[in-house]
Amino acid sequence: MVESSRMTGILEPATAGRDVSKRPRTAAFFDLDKTLICENSGSVYMKSRYERGEIDGWELVRGLGSYVQYKLGVLDILSWTKAMMQEFRGRREEDLLVEAQELFARAILPAIYPEAVRSIQQHQASGHIICIVSGATRFIVEPVAQYLGVEHIVHTRLEVKDGVFTGRVIEPICFEEGKIYWLQQFIDAETVDLAKSYFYTDSVTDLPLLDLVGHPVVVNPDPLLYRAAVKRHWPVRFFEAPTPTPDADDASNGGAGTGPELDGE
Repeated sequence: MVESSRMTGILEPATAGRDVSKRPRTAAFFDLDKTLICENSGSVYMKSRYERGEIDGWELVRGLGSYVQYKLGVLDILSWTKAMMQEFRGRREEDLLVEAQELFARAILPAIYPEAVRSIQQHQASGHIICIVSGATRFIVEPVAQYLGVEHIVHTRLEVKDGVFTGRVIEPICFEEGKIYWLQQFIDAETVDLAKSYFYTDSVTDLPLLDLVGHPVVVNPDPLLYRAAVKRHWPVRFFEAPTPTPDADDASNGGAGTGPELDGE
């Protein structure tokens, strides 16, 4: 059974149920790590597990080392993801949902860039369809989307049977070619006009997605993406990390700067 694309990221095939009479829509796609939040969500989760005593210091260092390998472009992301997801085997999905909400409130919410919130609000005010596109799982992405009022997410999916994780990843994972695969289905299902659409990201791995849209926006780019953006004359924005505050709701109000000028549909 294929689930709805709304708030699940599990999208119907491009030819299934598409209303060809729908007017093409402008979309704004947002990466998550280092684009909407100033942290890497995988590292945040590893640190959280270490603090709860679920992993030891060596496992934490190994996990953070994998992130460094990823940034250097030398990590076999598919093999790494498959190995990591084996740790969830036998766990109840319901328990992880509760854990994810706690992690969001404690560590992810304070890391949301105020400028990213402003950008999303501008796109929403313009009537654009908003979608978060991330290699993370829905347990990380969904709480962020709900907080920001974003209806659509595309993410890496884990296999669940009878409410329990099997330890398997549903391929392709939402990374590089896999991200394009799932995003293309979303584009077809929602009748998105790519020429009028936006994509925000920090990573050179998303270069093919930036090339797909009429309005690429580079945010806090890694060196390789910065070089590509300068060469292509793409706008580059540097979001400031949110100021720590005891009131998490302030995350949506602080910060400086405004979003790019938006074209109407």
